[in-house]
Amino acid sequence: MVEYNIIVVGTSAGGVEALTYLVKHLPPNLNAAVIIVLHVSSHSTSILPKILSRAGKLPVSHAQDGEAIVHGWIYVAPPDHHLLVEQGYLRLTRGATENRCRPAIDPLFRSAARTYGQRVIAVLLTGLLDDGTAGLLAVKMRGGVAIVQNPDDAMYPNMPRNAIDNVEDIVSFLPILN
Repeated sequence: MVEYNIIVVGTSAGGVEALTYLVKHLPPNLNAAVIIVLHVSSHSTSILPKILSRAGKLPVSHAQDGEAIVHGWIYVAPPDHHLLVEQGYLRLTRGATENRCRPAIDPLFRSAARTYGQRVIAVLLTGLLDDGTAGLLAVKMRGGVAIVQNPDDAMYPNMPRNAIDNVEDIVSFLPILN
């Protein structure tokens, strides 16, 4: 049996509400790290760790470059940095924008797939356009699990719908009521 111990989550428009719901339902003894990208303006200040800390029982912080990955912890991409997964630690970069965003979802998903393969669960939530679809495909190609929010439950269904239309064998839908 595969042990899934890296959970990567990507979202955009409507994402704060969806992430709050998701984090609220994570068990306090989760034997995995949760790594999140929410599209935010490069010039904004992110208070997402504070919001998610109040919503659930797991500790939450902005990821730091070179920080060790710890199970039972939630890491959030800071504004204007892509968040990547390396073997045992996190990497922040200021590479080119992808899907007009930095942070973007696809770099996180691709790096997790490349590093942890079948041990990855990738979750794509509400948002516009198609960021996350290529990353979900990379996760599936490396034997990981791809989950999307039910587009009917998403505040903005484009990202989950695009993934469903373009990635085979998305295992389940994550119902989140907004």
